[in-house]
Amino acid sequence: MPFRPITTRLLRLEPLSRRLLLIAADALVIPLAVWLSFWLRLADPLSSNFLQSLWLLPAALLIGLPLYAITGQYKGLTRYVGSLALYRLAGRNGLLVLLLALAGIMLQLPMPPRSSWLLLWLLLTGLTGTLRFALRDVLLNLQVRPRHALIRVAIYGAGAAGGQLAAALRLAGGHSVELFLDDAVHLWRRDINGIPIRSPQALSQALGSIDQVLLAIPSLSRSQRRRIVDALQPFGIPVLQVPSVEEITSGRARIDALRPIVIEELLGRDAVPPDPRLLGPGISDQVVLVSGAGGSIGAELCRQILQLQPRRLVLLERSEPSLYAIEQELRSTLPAAVELVAVLGSAANRPLVERVMREQVVQAVFHAAAYKHVPLVQANPLAGLANNVLATQVLASAAVAAGVSSFTLISTDKAVRPTNVMGASKRAAELVIQALAQELPAAGPRLAMVRFGNVLGSSGSVVPLFREQIANGGPITLTHPEIIRYFMTIPEAAQLVLQAAVLAEGGDLFLLDMGEPVRIKELAEQMVRLSGRSLRDARHPDGDIEIICTGLRPGEKLYEELLIDADSEATAHPLIYRARERALPPALDRAISWVLVSPDMHKVHHRREQVQEILAPVALDALLRVRRAEQLPPLRPPRALLGMAG
Repeated sequence: MPFRPITTRLLRLEPLSRRLLLIAADALVIPLAVWLSFWLRLADPLSSNFLQSLWLLPAALLIGLPLYAITGQYKGLTRYVGSLALYRLAGRNGLLVLLLALAGIMLQLPMPPRSSWLLLWLLLTGLTGTLRFALRDVLLNLQVRPRHALIRVAIYGAGAAGGQLAAALRLAGGHSVELFLDDAVHLWRRDINGIPIRSPQALSQALGSIDQVLLAIPSLSRSQRRRIVDALQPFGIPVLQVPSVEEITSGRARIDALRPIVIEELLGRDAVPPDPRLLGPGISDQVVLVSGAGGSIGAELCRQILQLQPRRLVLLERSEPSLYAIEQELRSTLPAAVELVAVLGSAANRPLVERVMREQVVQAVFHAAAYKHVPLVQANPLAGLANNVLATQVLASAAVAAGVSSFTLISTDKAVRPTNVMGASKRAAELVIQALAQELPAAGPRLAMVRFGNVLGSSGSVVPLFREQIANGGPITLTHPEIIRYFMTIPEAAQLVLQAAVLAEGGDLFLLDMGEPVRIKELAEQMVRLSGRSLRDARHPDGDIEIICTGLRPGEKLYEELLIDADSEATAHPLIYRARERALPPALDRAISWVLVSPDMHKVHHRREQVQEILAPVALDALLRVRRAEQLPPLRPPRALLGMAG
């Protein structure tokens, strides 16, 4: 471009120099508008009326330029001029014409025809406005990179967000918006600022001229976003999206803060707003304890409980780094009326738990502490059973003794017909709560359990594992091509747990609606495509990421269930169901305790028949095998628990 060196120097001028250039341009435009108003009205460029009214030329400059300066005409940045600047300019010019007319009347000077004043206002507004918009476009075009260096994009969504995104990208100068895509038929074959609007299917005809698709519909539900992404993925074009409505309205992100679509935004069913009648009661102005407060679910429970304004929130966590991290995070947003107490220790430590319950006057407990990694617990059954079963028994009995109002156990779908030690331990924990609830009076504490499947983004979830493997160039390791799982986001799971606790009547087992199950192989394939890479397989040997099946791990199932007896009923919340399953009699509760703590292996084998069906043979076999092989001493629970085992 031959003028680029000159225009580049103009862009580098100091702000004062740029303003002087604008003032000089206005000094030329104002007299021109005065002259044109006479010419257009009288059809004579040098009419006698104009020659008699020459006083208007210097007067328009002497009044107009100071008026422009005083009213902020030269404060705005020209490259960001918009419609509001034009409206203000029209107001200034209207005031200028009015002042000129008053000056002529007061000084009894020759006056032009009355219609010339209207023409003068229109010409002043048109010329000064055109000057600024032309300068804006010149400056924007100078910022734009050469055509070959621009990222060519199609914006999906021809609504307000799409229009704002196109304008923001134009100002940024790094993108070229080639077309808009929209599902609304009435918008097709129309345009936004000269950019055509087409149907999504038209993308197939523009594959060579589009580098990215930008999803500009912030209010999309999860199912709608999944439908759009599924339709776009066969084209092999990377899909980015604008921030959510909440992020934009809160000021945390701008409309042009583009980011990749992550798999968490596509999985599961659409979120349901919380029921205000269920979110808050039992927590607001209460003392709440969360065990496992540093874990994925525990930490999110703490965040949401804090928003409900408890009087005191007690964090119980055995991992020092995890406890420190969540305490620091919560203190940064801690309301003035809420007290935060961090307790480092295990939920299986009865003296500690009883002291905390007593000193903090705990009123509600959410028990999220658990070992949940199937292979690790399978390899370390004693530790898994102690942490998942005994800790539940200790914490629940201490909570009941302290007179809490409610106790909620976070369970898992792996507790249904368990095939591994972790699932069996969580099933045993459920049964311990049910047995304890049977011994309580009707007016006693409300004990409940909430059972749900995998949560996205938790430690041990396949999603962060697959994401790391993709970032490292693969391969993705999958245990079995037919394995399926339920998924739910951590915030929604925690929100539903808080609402389920309000619905509890005593000994309740609640199930969360997890939506449709997901085939893990398809999940991995979709994550590869969302990352902008291609799959490598027999049909595509040149792909980027390969998926390798390693075989099911010990105790792993192809699919998970939420119900044992296939019987549940609806509750006041559409996504929370109350299960109707067999409860564990108190006698068998004590039998489980005996199996875990008895020093007499002969008696353990004798009682094996009593608990095998409930605790699952795989858990008992693993426990007994390890204790025999390693000659481990019995677990050392508190004396009260030993008394129950007699």
